[in-house]
Amino acid sequence: MFDLPTETKHERREASRFRNFLQDLGFSMAQYSVYMRFTGTRENSQKYIHAVKRNNPCTGDVNILFFTDTQFGDIIHLDKTQTPRPLAQRPNQLQLF
Repeated sequence: MFDLPTETKHERREASRFRNFLQDLGFSMAQYSVYMRFTGTRENSQKYIHAVKRNNPCTGDVNILFFTDTQFGDIIHLDKTQTPRPLAQRPNQLQLF
């Protein structure tokens, strides 16, 4: 997940470039500044961590979080009707950027 400045044209361009970079790596958008990708194991996530570090924007904050299958499966998602909605699938590990 990330929080990037978007006040100037250059900052907006950099934020957009970073979002496109994540999508090109196979990440999907959970929220506007929260992207996730299933990696299977922590070891498999290392190549994505290195790629994000190499493409990290000059300004703003980027955070990498790891969730296990059990933690991801315990997420409760509510829509506008406040009815719990099951998640699409329960991966072994989920990585968010």
